[in-house]
Amino acid sequence: MDFVIFTFAIGALIFGSDLIITQSEKIAIKFHIPKSIIGATLVAFGTSFPELLTTITANLNGKPDIAISNIVGGNIFNITLVLSTVLFIFKRKSFNSSFFVKDASWVTIATIIFILMAIDGKISRLDSILLIVGMVSYICFLFKDSSKLINNIEFNGEFHLFKGILLFIIGLFLVVVGADFTVESASAIARSFNISEWLIGIILISFGTSLPELAISISAIMKGKAEIAIGNIIGSNLANVTIVLGTTGFIRDIPISLQNHIFDIATMFATTVILLIITNSRLYIRPMGVLLLTLLTLFLSKIVV
Repeated sequence: MDFVIFTFAIGALIFGSDLIITQSEKIAIKFHIPKSIIGATLVAFGTSFPELLTTITANLNGKPDIAISNIVGGNIFNITLVLSTVLFIFKRKSFNSSFFVKDASWVTIATIIFILMAIDGKISRLDSILLIVGMVSYICFLFKDSSKLINNIEFNGEFHLFKGILLFIIGLFLVVVGADFTVESASAIARSFNISEWLIGIILISFGTSLPELAISISAIMKGKAEIAIGNIIGSNLANVTIVLGTTGFIRDIPISLQNHIFDIATMFATTVILLIITNSRLYIRPMGVLLLTLLTLFLSKIVV
């Protein structure tokens, strides 16, 4: 029964996130917010919304392992699974997207800061404020870098503001309820199989909450908008380690054992460095996709055994 509840809860997270993303884009365009900002922030924030609600819910319910592992696992899946899928589908060997080097650098720096903050065994309110400031700084950077190619987000047909707000609220409700049931059912699954909540969080929950990134990235690639697909992955990972972790830690300190989970956190850092290498060298090629999938396989085999 817990698996059934978990499946439906993840479904609510994904469907609710889709509503939030779609209506946020339309509302933003309605009020003439620059499309470059919509693409790089709303899409990334929207796909990170399941992680945000799940992480906050887990920490408030006294399950910090699920809170942290959801972020760690989510970032690993975003790069190894989502990005590798994009690289397999993407037809061209490379494209002119040098600005992704800067974005990937932001993710790398934020990841390093997160690891340094975890050394003392918790993400405190002060740490959280610094992480949120980091995300605000990134948004300011995006406003200044207005020449990004990720600005081609459009929608067809008429848009009714009241309907858009109503659908946004419905999406928010589904995500909030879905997050609560996801955490509780995942915790029950962990207890029934006598496995740690960390393991459940880093595999089941993080995979489920990474599905919006996967769906949107595949959709963007199929529409010939590779920049949106890559930008979504980078923006989502940055949002996870800044706004998601920062908001959760600001509400309540998050205990974390760096020593007990050094392999998982080191894997997140390693995949982030690979992301930086790919963007820096513009290696948007299938062999890199194979490498990322291999890393994912090795990671899963190591933590499951």
